Amino acid sequence: MANRIISKSFLSKNGTVTIWLRPFASGPPPPGTPPPQTKTKFGPLADEDRIFTNLYGRHDWRLKGALKRGDWYKTKEILLKGSDWIINEVKTSGLRGRGGAGFPSGMKWSFMNKPGDGRPKYLVVNADEGEPGTCKDREIMRHDPHKLVEGCLIAGRAMGAKAAYIYIRGEFYNEASNMQVAIAEAYQAGYLGKNACNTGYDFDVFMHRGAGAYICGEETALIESIEGKQGKPRLKPPFPADVGVFGCPTTVTNVETVAVAPTICRRGGVWFASFGRTRNSGTKLFNISGHVNRPCTVEEEMSIPLKELIEIHSGGVTGGWDNLLAIIPGGSSTPLIPKKLVFSMY
Repeated sequence: MANRIISKSFLSKNGTVTIWLRPFASGPPPPGTPPPQTKTKFGPLADEDRIFTNLYGRHDWRLKGALKRGDWYKTKEILLKGSDWIINEVKTSGLRGRGGAGFPSGMKWSFMNKPGDGRPKYLVVNADEGEPGTCKDREIMRHDPHKLVEGCLIAGRAMGAKAAYIYIRGEFYNEASNMQVAIAEAYQAGYLGKNACNTGYDFDVFMHRGAGAYICGEETALIESIEGKQGKPRLKPPFPADVGVFGCPTTVTNVETVAVAPTICRRGGVWFASFGRTRNSGTKLFNISGHVNRPCTVEEEMSIPLKELIEIHSGGVTGGWDNLLAIIPGGSSTPLIPKKLVFSMY
């Protein structure tokens, strides 16, 4: 199985330029995947197509500001359409997990949407963003927390879950504070809790703060930590979809994956799938840091040429492109990609 490189770190003569996006695994198309595209030009993304419209914190992140930006719009209608409809839209969108593995999200969520054995089902959001250099999920929780809270509700409805646990990195104090405020606002507005959004569906969202353990980014270690145990990975099988939090069926997914679900349901899976390439579709948050002229986090179309991404949003490599030596994709443990391959990558 091949990997699509979507996490890149540049090594220059003066230092490093890091773009953290994590590798996505390519595989057979999931059910509901739209037909192959003939598109040849990717990016830059138009402002009206951006999902995260408060990425830089220029607007109010609380409920009042979130409502003005379109969050919680027709959420009741989405929930009443049912879990099968939500899952089908996510499958059609081609959304893959934004935490690194790149597993088709619609397929993953459908594993939980089956008759149960009486045990409650849980959604766990992995917000333990501990990989050095990564900060995309942090920007969502800090500046657009209601997108994540609403996403938990919609993803939970798709899975038939009764509650969501957001496991947030212990060092993210301000982000945890904003998330807690957003959750409280959603409860007060009637969006969460008993009869969420007046749909007859009961759903709770809890936040659990980590204690700084890097290993808790692994899903089973994270589950152990939520249960109050030492964060150590479990042996598989059984898998979390069968035996997860408190011994119940659980789906663990990434912050960005959940946060884009409401927009996909509102605008349609076909709209999301129109960006990027088949089996690599949608928009994505890119972290660009290190020796570039303007380090940033930006939302862009998948498959945008690497050089174009850096030129448009970061002003190029410090000292010019001749100063570039190689790329380290996906983290410090991965091999170098030589400069000669850089300009043909997307």
